[in-house]
Amino acid sequence: MAQDRQGAEPPALPRLGGRSSFRERVAEALRAALIAGELRPGEVYSAPSLATRFGVSATPVREAMLDLAKEGLVDTVPNKGFRVTAVSDRQLDEYTHIRSLVEIPTVVELARTADRVSLEALRPAAREIVTAAVAGDLIGYVEADTRFHLGLLALAGNAHLVEVVADLRKRSRLYGLTALVEAGRLLASAQEHLELLDALLEHDEKAVHAIMTRHLGHVRSLWAATD
Repeated sequence: MAQDRQGAEPPALPRLGGRSSFRERVAEALRAALIAGELRPGEVYSAPSLATRFGVSATPVREAMLDLAKEGLVDTVPNKGFRVTAVSDRQLDEYTHIRSLVEIPTVVELARTADRVSLEALRPAAREIVTAAVAGDLIGYVEADTRFHLGLLALAGNAHLVEVVADLRKRSRLYGLTALVEAGRLLASAQEHLELLDALLEHDEKAVHAIMTRHLGHVRSLWAATD
């Protein structure tokens, strides 16, 4: 059982099966849960308790958590398990600033260079983001949002840029999404993805710049609302 300050049960996580690497699948599912805030900052979770949720042995869970520790998402707590690290306001501001410097000009340039077929291929992910926001599917929201943004940046042809943004997104994981869903505030951010895609297809650089600036600012304000 996970140890936490309130003594509550750890959140339910998706069960895994099939023949693919348990370690990789567990790490992916844990990372998604961390990003969505399903595993709470400051709480300590043991590998055996999380393994029960997955329906696998504790070994791949422990190995996956060690991988997440290297990313700074959790800290190892001797003889207890892993504590989810907290992210300060200053860190969130810094991550948002870097993302703005990297993503806004890159996406604006795509308004000139990206072809229609490649952009339209991102529409299903944009729609999934909205659907997940409406349904309150937090893990689905984060996964679709990640596919959309990283897929969009990949059109620029710079793999290192995509890696940098992917790392920033992991480190600036969203906390408190449940409260935002209940307040109906997450949907507005979700719909901005479709708005951005339409502006890109229209080659409207000014609109793309405005939407990207608003979207990243919107995301940071959502973080602030959960403090």
